[in-house]
Amino acid sequence: MSYRRFASLSVMLPAALLLASATSARSQVVAKAATPKNGTAKGWTVPRTSDGQPDLQGIWNSSSITPLERPVELGDKAFYTKEEAAAYEKVRNRDLNRDRRDGSAAQDAARAYNDAWFDRGEHLGSTLRTSRIIDPPNGRFPPFTPEAQKKYDDFHAWFAAHPADNPEDRPLFDRCLMFSQSGPPMIPGNYNNNYQIVQTADTVAILSEMPHQTRLIPLGKHATLPPQVTQWEGDSQAHWEGETLVIETSNVRFNNQSHFGTQYDGMSDQKLRITERFTRTGPDTMIYRATVNDPTVYTMPWTMELPLRKTDEPIYEYACHEGNYGLAGILSGARAQEKKGISRNDNVTPPR
Repeated sequence: MSYRRFASLSVMLPAALLLASATSARSQVVAKAATPKNGTAKGWTVPRTSDGQPDLQGIWNSSSITPLERPVELGDKAFYTKEEAAAYEKVRNRDLNRDRRDGSAAQDAARAYNDAWFDRGEHLGSTLRTSRIIDPPNGRFPPFTPEAQKKYDDFHAWFAAHPADNPEDRPLFDRCLMFSQSGPPMIPGNYNNNYQIVQTADTVAILSEMPHQTRLIPLGKHATLPPQVTQWEGDSQAHWEGETLVIETSNVRFNNQSHFGTQYDGMSDQKLRITERFTRTGPDTMIYRATVNDPTVYTMPWTMELPLRKTDEPIYEYACHEGNYGLAGILSGARAQEKKGISRNDNVTPPR
């Protein structure tokens, strides 16, 4: 159920665009860009802006219960039939129901936030894909390289013993710096899965509802940022390939925590490159595809795909900031435990 219509907030993206700089980075992207196989609606043509560009503007929603990774037992099965989809949705919605009271006390406590707080959708994406990951063909993340796997294991062993030494140790979403939805890539979460796109002749703006961050992406060739200058959402440049908007991103800031938010505890480093593709397929539909290439972390690139649905729902302000009281509570709680003699494990070697 959606609770989004209880209130509305205005968004001033056009004003923000007036402040956009015409100079931004030329990304060095090596990800292979693929064209979505989904056809356009019959008898429909892509609308144009006053500048003649394909018009992607509006508010778009990415919610669905399509899993990020494909269930192992499905192998390389990429799509459900309508009958299979209906059966899957029935089971999946039952499993996701946070108003259930069955199971152990721990399971009950894990459902402390009831379903009223969630807006993940009740159906698979309109394409009926079995997973959001579409490449590798098994619909699952590729393995880490041996070096990356060791780094991942070392850090998680340290973090288990030192979960709250300093604010910088916490996941990026605890610090309100990056969420799954922020992008790139834009991975749907449990709520706040709306995006607003606004275009000018030389800039594309994408406002992610969670955590209310706006990416201002220049169109065309621009000067490249030096490699030592990094940003949490990277440095992006866009261009058109026919009817498809292609956004290439590099210079992505990273640390030991996942760049991909709550939905995927993955890794990245200075070689991360992301290629996003936005293709209108109908009056109210668009295909979003993102390829992640990080050769020193993953043994091969991986690609995800989402159908986006145009909506008249409002964009809510997700008012999260780095000094939020939840983070202060996490740190003060850890200090209180230490005073009670529940000490951290200092025998674990800090990650390099």
